[in-house]
Amino acid sequence: MSECCCAGHTDSAGKTRVRTPEEYRDLMNRLKRIEGQVRGVQGMLEKDAWCADVLTQVAAINAALNSFAKVLLNQHLHTCVAENVRAGNDEVLDELAALLPKLMK
Repeated sequence: MSECCCAGHTDSAGKTRVRTPEEYRDLMNRLKRIEGQVRGVQGMLEKDAWCADVLTQVAAINAALNSFAKVLLNQHLHTCVAENVRAGNDEVLDELAALLPKLMK
């Protein structure tokens, strides 16, 4: 299990999460692919691409961001949330309950 340095805090200020090299690499690779997709859309606009084609790429970017968020949420649940609950810090559940509506927009 990854080290989590957020136990005992009641808000996200000052919290950190040490990720394994594999977790870090996977998340960064996902973000770099998304960045490439965004740059691709910029290029499409510069070349006056058809609106429907641009919108298709925007949908792909949204899907990639949602996938990134799902992976990150899964890691968060299995590390920070689980460790805090085991340690008796149930406030992390309130934080999670406030976070979920933001992810479901």
